[in-house]
Amino acid sequence: MSKDPAEWLKQADYDFETAESLFQSGRYFYAVFMCHLAIEKALKAVYLNRLQKEPPKTHNLLYLMETNNIQAPENINTIIFFLNRVSIPTRYPDDLAKMLREYNKDEIRNLLDQAREVILWIKEKL
Repeated sequence: MSKDPAEWLKQADYDFETAESLFQSGRYFYAVFMCHLAIEKALKAVYLNRLQKEPPKTHNLLYLMETNNIQAPENINTIIFFLNRVSIPTRYPDDLAKMLREYNKDEIRNLLDQAREVILWIKEKL
């Protein structure tokens, strides 16, 4: 499973494009999940680049930030905290109808814009 940082970033970009496609098709909460996955992979690229070892098998964005010793500005932290918190519910929803109500078009458009900023910010850390 060992990849070079460029491969992790390529996959992060692909996953973010998938988030955009899911948004366009109205699959809003799955777009949230893909934003999480894209940021996770970008953080794993930083981990591999900095520590020269395979990233941990975790989905916890906060843990990846900590192990990378990355201090983020508040706006970046806010979106990372949010995505970390909603990772499980968007992956394994308990109530589909509730999820469809909670994740609306305007909210998720804003989230996608913020997630793009986070990914660009992470790439600067390489």
